[in-house]
Order: sequence, then structure tokens, then C-alpha cells
Amino acid sequence: MPIRDQLNRKIFLPQTPQRIISLVPSQTELLVDLGLKRNLVGITKFCVHPKKLRKEIPIVGGTKEVKLEKIRASQPDIILCNKEENTREMVEELEKIAPVHVSDIHTIDEACEMIGQYGNMFSGEEKATEIITHIQHAQDSFQNHIEEKSILKIAYFIWKKPWMVVGGNTFINEMLRLCGFENVYENQERYPEIHLSDLKSVDFILLSSEPFPFSEKHIGDFKGILPPEKICFVDGEYFSWYGSRLIKAFAYFRRLRERI
Repeated sequence: MPIRDQLNRKIFLPQTPQRIISLVPSQTELLVDLGLKRNLVGITKFCVHPKKLRKEIPIVGGTKEVKLEKIRASQPDIILCNKEENTREMVEELEKIAPVHVSDIHTIDEACEMIGQYGNMFSGEEKATEIITHIQHAQDSFQNHIEEKSILKIAYFIWKKPWMVVGGNTFINEMLRLCGFENVYENQERYPEIHLSDLKSVDFILLSSEPFPFSEKHIGDFKGILPPEKICFVDGEYFSWYGSRLIKAFAYFRRLRERI
């Protein structure tokens, strides 16, 4: 079964893969929702959804570094990666073990394309179509809800020491746009470093829960820049996870826009 991944790389699968290793947390959650939990033979330490999964499935490393021997011993039929989450060098090494599918996602449409590809690869077209439909309906409902709301200028922080924000050409930036936010750093690539003294004028600062775990104690870092009520903590998973979590993401975005 010849297929192509989202980098347009050709992959040949002799049959429907039965033993799957997922090295991307959001895609791991998707696989479970596609009914493929029993097929997982390896995940990362960051695959935190669903809860308790890491106690049930062998952990083969992180997203940037993996234990190749442990993966090889798992005898996978396919390994699932992502262009941003995993490195090219990792993919090249993994290809020596099993076929590797690489996703590349910056938009909702590309997320749905990936879900459809999984449905095709794993003979789960019906469930994949159901998830895609739920995502599209949730998005449409949310867009109608915020149609009349004003555009708010924001900076979305993901790290401290150094301070890093979300730039353009990222899935998070696309989700911010869909929420009616104008990312003041979208003209910069990916995740630029900034100095707080040079922070652009914004209506709100959004502090993500991941990868850096911002909390209330960090509000003081922005003293003199914005008042505390203009600093908002957000669940980073809803902005950066692009699998079946998208079904719940738009309900979260609705609550967020109503809150601020």
C-alpha cells in the first residue's frame, strides 16, 4: 500500500500497520480516539493524554531524543513523527527500523488531512471522518460566535530565560487568528526571543501552560508593562495540539473570549 505523508514522502506499507509507535503527543491521543490504543507499542514521556496511558504503553524516549534500541525491539510496523516535534536526524535513523510517516501541520485543514491519512493507513476511515466532521462543526459554531467580537492584539509567551513568544508560520499562530487575536509577532518566524523592555504594544499577554509552566508568580515579571488583569493564563494544549483535541478546543476558545 503506497501512501504519501505530509512532506510528500512516499511510504510503502505491505499491509495495514498493526504495531504503532507514536512520537507526537497530540497524535498519540488521536490514535486512542481512533480506537487504536491496543496497537500502540511505544510512546513518548510527553504523551500525557489519555491519563494513565504512560503506565500502559512502553515509553521509548521524548520527542527530540529516543531510545533506538528500545524502538527496534518493539518491532513496529510504522512510526509516526512530526516535522516540528521531531528532528530530521531522528527520522533518518528511525527509517532504518520501520516506515516513518511525518506530519506537517500549520492549519486546521492540514490537521484534518492528517486525521484522514491515519484513517486510511489504519483502516479506520469511518471514525476518522467522524472526528473530522466534529472538528469542522465545532470550528464553524465558534466562528459564528465570535464574528462580531473585536480583534485583540496579543503576545503569546511560551518560555522564560530567554523570553520566547509565538511567531508566524506556526499552528499556534493560526489558532490565535481563529480566536480573533492579532499576534503582534506573526511577522517573525516561529518562536522568536524577545526582551520584555522591547515588548510591542498589546491588549493582552497570554502565558501558556506549556512548554514552560507559567503560573501566577510570573505576573510580577510584567509589572509596569501591563496591569495584572491584562495578563491571561491559557491552556497551551488547546492552542498547540492538532489531533482529536481540536473537538474540545473551540469550546475552550469560546470561554476564553468571553472571559477577556
